[in-house]
Amino acid sequence: MALDFSIIPGILPALLLGARLTVQLALIAVAIGLVIGSFVGIGRVSGNRVIRTITGIYVDFIRGTPLLVQLFLVYFGLPSLIGRPVPPFTAAIAAMGINSGAYVAEIVRAGIQSIDRGQMEAARSIGLTYAQSMRYIIFPQAFRRVIPPLGNEFIAMLKETSLVSVIALEDLLRKGQVVITRTFRPFEIYMAVALIYLVMTLAISRLVAWSEKRLKVVD
Repeated sequence: MALDFSIIPGILPALLLGARLTVQLALIAVAIGLVIGSFVGIGRVSGNRVIRTITGIYVDFIRGTPLLVQLFLVYFGLPSLIGRPVPPFTAAIAAMGINSGAYVAEIVRAGIQSIDRGQMEAARSIGLTYAQSMRYIIFPQAFRRVIPPLGNEFIAMLKETSLVSVIALEDLLRKGQVVITRTFRPFEIYMAVALIYLVMTLAISRLVAWSEKRLKVVD
């Protein structure tokens, strides 16, 4: 069968609709992950052994298990515990947000540890508490340094949203699969899907580079 890319303009609106959901999922998941990861990352360098242990277990479990399994746990497993079904969108956001939180936590931990220990000692010497030192001195500096890896995390999450197609959410990949059932043109459709993913990831990469330059991130 000869390739026929002339069908792409006709199905592009459907694919872009799926791309919009893909971006929404990634944005919300990484936003949740940033909140979770910030607290967990700080907990990972806490002087409290119990907090370090709890946060370490969370990070190790999430990073050590596939996102697809975590998605199934929320979508198929959680209803058996709470006695009600979990909507696909809610399940996707919850699973991906919790997953992103573990990776962001390690990014935040590395960022905090990259700040010279003398700054914490200086902050404590002028009367700031540990929490105040973290909030006003350490964390703002660490945040600048973690922008590039946070951008990479968003790109990774953007691509991993394709997993939500298994719970019937019509993201970019799922839209492509639906279109294929009507056109019987898998190569052309999947190539179009791949190119849309490429455009989105390149755009995000450029945005991260611009943000890094604006904030004058230095190693």
